[in-house]
Amino acid sequence: MLIPAWLWALFTVIAAAAQTARNAMQRDLTATVGTAGATYVRFLFGLPFALLFLLVQLAVIDAPFPVPGPKALAWAFLGAVTQTLATGLMLMAMQARSFVVTIAYTKTEPVLIAIFSILFLGEVPSPLVAIAIVVATSGVLLMSLPSRAKGADASAGFRPALIGLASGACFGLSATGYRGTVLALASPSFVLSATATLVLGLAIQCVMILTWLVLRDRKLLMKILQAWRPSLLAGFMGALASQFWFLGFAITSATKVRTLALVEVPMAQIVSRRVFKQGMSRTEIAGMALIVLGVILLVNG
Repeated sequence: MLIPAWLWALFTVIAAAAQTARNAMQRDLTATVGTAGATYVRFLFGLPFALLFLLVQLAVIDAPFPVPGPKALAWAFLGAVTQTLATGLMLMAMQARSFVVTIAYTKTEPVLIAIFSILFLGEVPSPLVAIAIVVATSGVLLMSLPSRAKGADASAGFRPALIGLASGACFGLSATGYRGTVLALASPSFVLSATATLVLGLAIQCVMILTWLVLRDRKLLMKILQAWRPSLLAGFMGALASQFWFLGFAITSATKVRTLALVEVPMAQIVSRRVFKQGMSRTEIAGMALIVLGVILLVNG
């Protein structure tokens, strides 16, 4: 099957848009079910939609279901666990800083993904892609500087920054794990590989989360179930975003996909201004400009 060279970029932009919407929904859910509950929602309510995606694809694609072996299961477990940790850390950071700046913190992941991909998958980025990663990540770091506004507590900006950076590291490990899962499945259909990875990752996450909630926090489980209406939409957007991330991973390296994913930062700024009524400093605008430049270099590379 001949895959257009630009298709991974289209999948990535769609995934970034869906993820921006999901992040905003999860942020709102923290007021109802707390940080932990909002973290769990995207996985618990995302699995049914992922299964639906898989059933539809099996009905229309002439290829067998890619049965995961031990290697695929190990990669999926790494991706699932680190993605859960990353989401929780991201929502913790959102409680202390603006929506858009928190998203910027987490977007330090391309550098780490490049390192992980070299070490674990043997995927070395081209020189232009490496430059794009450095430029775009520099923009993220610039956006992550604590506010210098008059009367602002500069020290207050470092704790959410560290939490956000830890979230970015976990997201980096997660992307590497899921890319490894897609490669290990080795299905003749890249679409089925991507969706099987999605279902596998969400199933692992749901088993872990439900086991924890039943044994340790049934009260939170009841709160999540009571908030099923907004949670259902967040779960759908989460599954949709992950579906397109994994489609991108099935075509090209996680490094390229997650570097282009930095377009999520400008998207988050639009949401931040229009929905959460949060402004943006000149430093953050300069950082965003570097991100855009890095993305341009990546696409040309």
